[in-house]
Formats: sequence, structure tokens, C-alpha cells
Amino acid sequence: MRIYLAGPFFSPEQIARIEKVEAALRQNPTVDSFFSPRQSDENDAPSAEVGSPAWAKQIFAKDVAEIDQADALVVVADYVHANVDSGTAFEVGYGYHAHKPLIILQELADEPLNLMIGQAAHYYTQSIASLATYDFTTLPSNEFTGKTF
Repeated sequence: MRIYLAGPFFSPEQIARIEKVEAALRQNPTVDSFFSPRQSDENDAPSAEVGSPAWAKQIFAKDVAEIDQADALVVVADYVHANVDSGTAFEVGYGYHAHKPLIILQELADEPLNLMIGQAAHYYTQSIASLATYDFTTLPSNEFTGKTF
């Protein structure tokens, strides 16, 4: 299984969370590989200046191609309170439309989840550790039943 990891990485807290998810996916024996935009953006220097329209086109094309190649998406739904990062929301919608299973992680479980994210979820968890043992081969489902907005 090839996984696309969607989620915000703008603050130290968000980066630490994404790093923990990356570590959990590395430990998971049912994950062959995963793509993390955080690592790609840091390690694959685009030929254009960061923040420029050309850079944005390169990053967008790379990320969309990686979603296309993925078997499933792991989505970190935590952003700022009840909000969802707009880039992550796009990745969820694109992945859902492409019929990719969406594994939603909401570590900050005291927050409500946007109904569009919750309803798109194939599997919902509040535990990063569960991603190290989740069976991406059989893809068990776990419906989101929490508070939505």
C-alpha cells in the first residue's frame, strides 16, 4: 500500500504531529511507502522560487500526482480549533472523488469535525499510535460518530 499523508505543517505543534504520523506509518508493516508533502517540499527543491506562481504550480502538480498514485490517504484533521486546513480539505475532496479510502486522524478530539471530512472518512481515529497497527491491506472501517459542524 502506498499512502498519501495529508495535513497541515505550519506550526511547531503541527510539524511534531506530522512527524509522529510519519513515524507510525514507517512502523506499519502493511504500508509499503508513503508520500508526505512536508518532506517532499523540504527535500525536493523546486526549480522556482518558493512562493512564486511557478513554485505553486510545481508543488500542486507533484501533490496531485502523488494522490493519484496513492492507494489510500491518511489525513490529519487537526488545524486551528474546529477549522480544517484548506489544503488538507482540498486533498480530502480530491481523494474522496478518486475513490481513495480516507483514514482520518483527529488527535485534538475535543473539537468538532467538519461534516464533509467526517462523512468522507473510511476510518476515523484519535490515536496516532493506531496508525502503526492499522491494516491497510484489509482497510477496516470505523465511522465517525462525534460532534460535527
